[in-house]
Amino acid sequence: MATLSKKRKAANQKVDNERLYTLEEAMALVKEVNLTKFDASVDVHVRLGVDPRKADQALRGTVTLPNGTGKTKRVLALVTPDKEQEAKDAGADFVGLDEFINKVQGGWTDFDVCVAMPQVMAQVGRIGRILGPRGLMPNPKTGTVTMDVGAAIQDVKGGKISFRVDKYGIIHSSIGRISFSAEKLAQNAMELLTTLQRMKPASAKGIYMKSITVASTMSPGIKVDAKIIR
Repeated sequence: MATLSKKRKAANQKVDNERLYTLEEAMALVKEVNLTKFDASVDVHVRLGVDPRKADQALRGTVTLPNGTGKTKRVLALVTPDKEQEAKDAGADFVGLDEFINKVQGGWTDFDVCVAMPQVMAQVGRIGRILGPRGLMPNPKTGTVTMDVGAAIQDVKGGKISFRVDKYGIIHSSIGRISFSAEKLAQNAMELLTTLQRMKPASAKGIYMKSITVASTMSPGIKVDAKIIR
């Protein structure tokens, strides 16, 4: 069993595992107990009362965080030549089609989000086995398959994130960096949580938002009172 450092023990002692914190309290505390020297990610983990095996309960969607993510995302735009300039003007880092499909087939995945036009999805399908497991496959549900590639790229650059429920019914999402103020982190988290609440499937029974936990990279988890959303 790994031995905890003095700093980690001190951080753990500051978190009351029996208490359900408000969102504002949790964000202030996560900043206080952060142990990293770099600008760590702050993540929210939401356990939902859904059955991901059922198609209508396998939640997947996007949300634009009001204060951004704190991270500049590298965007690959797979488009036809007539859309290349629009994609470049919107801020895409890589723009093209066949050249980048071949690069991905060769193992290149040095980007965070892939945006594509509907007309090129047949070609993009050739790299689906590479992009899919990495969460990089363009999808209409997340707004990354669209004719309005410029708007899609601007959304991503402006703080739009995608999420999907895992096989255990949990949503894991980064909502900012530890350098953000507690207020901005709370605002971003609330935007995600209210979006999930609006997406509640009609077929989901019992308590929908079962638990909410906040943590930064390598910090202890802080439980948030889910009643703030209910």
